[in-house]
Amino acid sequence: MDLDQHLFVALQRTADWLLHDTQAVLKSSGLSAQQYNVLRILRGAKQPLNCTEIANRMINRDPDMTRLLDRLESRGWIERLRDGADRRVVLVAVTPGGLALLAALDGPVRASHQRQFAALDDPAKRAVIDVLNLLFGKEHQLT
Repeated sequence: MDLDQHLFVALQRTADWLLHDTQAVLKSSGLSAQQYNVLRILRGAKQPLNCTEIANRMINRDPDMTRLLDRLESRGWIERLRDGADRRVVLVAVTPGGLALLAALDGPVRASHQRQFAALDDPAKRAVIDVLNLLFGKEHQLT
């Protein structure tokens, strides 16, 4: 295996390991990683977003955004609104119930991340982020 393939496999295995651990935390609340991502995007936006904006901000793309939003709406964690200027546009907002769910998950998710990265000190964490930013390019920089 050449070095590029080795790096690719190492990143994929690492991503799978990180996601598996986080999914265990989310599963207790009945959330998938994609659903959690949508709720975090909406909380961070501080305003309703249309489906395209949500999809563009997703970590992992979900080909069926409508079904994903349907599940969140059926649980009362998001609501769909019509744009006042253009009634054809559907906006999505996180509900107080969705915000409460996120608040309840903030601590356990943070603890999961702390366990995952316990072997790295802050300068090492920053170095990993900097290297990953080199891969992503300017349009997809991690903060």
